[in-house]
Amino acid sequence: MKHLSLLMLLLFLGACQRLPQLQSIGDKEVAVFNKQPIYFDMALKEQPLEPDEKGIIYLDAGRVLLKKVTLPSFEKQVAATIRMRLVSAGDPWDKLGSVFVIPASSEIDMVVIQKGIKTLKEADVKGKYPGVVAEEGYVPALELLHFLTPFGVGYFSDKMEERRPVYVPTWEKEVVWEQDVSNLISHLEGDVWIGVFVDTWTKEGYKFDLDLLFDESAIPYHEAKKTWCLPLVNTLKYMACQGYYDGFAKQPLEVTFEIPEDIDNVRLEYITTGHGGHSTGDEFTQKENVISLNGKEIYRYTPWRDDCASFRRFNPHSGVWTEKTVWKGDTIQERIASSDYSRSNWCPGSHVAPLSIALGELKAGTHTITIAIPEAQLIEGDHINYWAVSAYLVAEKRQR
Repeated sequence: MKHLSLLMLLLFLGACQRLPQLQSIGDKEVAVFNKQPIYFDMALKEQPLEPDEKGIIYLDAGRVLLKKVTLPSFEKQVAATIRMRLVSAGDPWDKLGSVFVIPASSEIDMVVIQKGIKTLKEADVKGKYPGVVAEEGYVPALELLHFLTPFGVGYFSDKMEERRPVYVPTWEKEVVWEQDVSNLISHLEGDVWIGVFVDTWTKEGYKFDLDLLFDESAIPYHEAKKTWCLPLVNTLKYMACQGYYDGFAKQPLEVTFEIPEDIDNVRLEYITTGHGGHSTGDEFTQKENVISLNGKEIYRYTPWRDDCASFRRFNPHSGVWTEKTVWKGDTIQERIASSDYSRSNWCPGSHVAPLSIALGELKAGTHTITIAIPEAQLIEGDHINYWAVSAYLVAEKRQR
């Protein structure tokens, strides 16, 4: 027995010695953009699609910026965070924004499409929505941060004192968002294209900083987990050849994808916001989102934010008026701001975290995700109803 125990100890020590010694590179912070303007200017449409002196490509008249950056590759488990600081440079409105990465696995990228090689299929035969779903040779952009600009934070913070309510001691000078993107680390290594979109229509636009923060752990090799991520859908208008996505008013959106091997503990990460249509449109009326996997409904909910008044300090340029209300038996005029109103899963000045839906095990083979918003409305005239939806699959697999 004594000799057997000694033999087992020697075998254990030998196995430990055979484990690769993983290199530690420590925590890293990558500054992707610094005090970068983003704005709308038709003159930018005439510029060549080549990087400027900062390495930035301007798309869609300046509302979309692309930059190739080199990100660290870690051999140990790492936590990743995206951080964005934004101020208005004169744009007073609340606008949809997004930070995204172009998956390296996509053979067709947005730069190619912008040059006129529009080989992508339409996601709906009744409308033109290229680039919305994954298809052969193409993977849609993977969204890292989904946000809504506030009404004029920074630029108007010293100019709108008369609109400041008594419960806001001072207007904020900037807005800062942070989002954990650790489960997307497989798309955030090496040379990657990072993009930023803000749906501004002014030449003043915004300025922002964007950083990626990597926090390396001390977890040893045999305990580390490898993340897996598959982008599926992205309806945001990153490209000039796209329109605002009102396709949900016509039919559900389907995407078919292949899983090469059985994967456990899969989650669908789902981001959705409704926009436009004035007071009765998709922005201000509650609409159910219904998600199905292989023809079976897996989740149904109504995305809605009713805490928008808590963001008032970021919205100095928000329109303000009075509404009648009853207080202690008397009818009084109460002051209310546009930024206070509830909306379809967003508030002016908020970011939108993904909804995580557990799918369990996915077997190798072909699968279909279907997204339906049955009461979504069409774009009609200046009623610009649309839904900004992105979705991707994630899982963690132990290293062997």
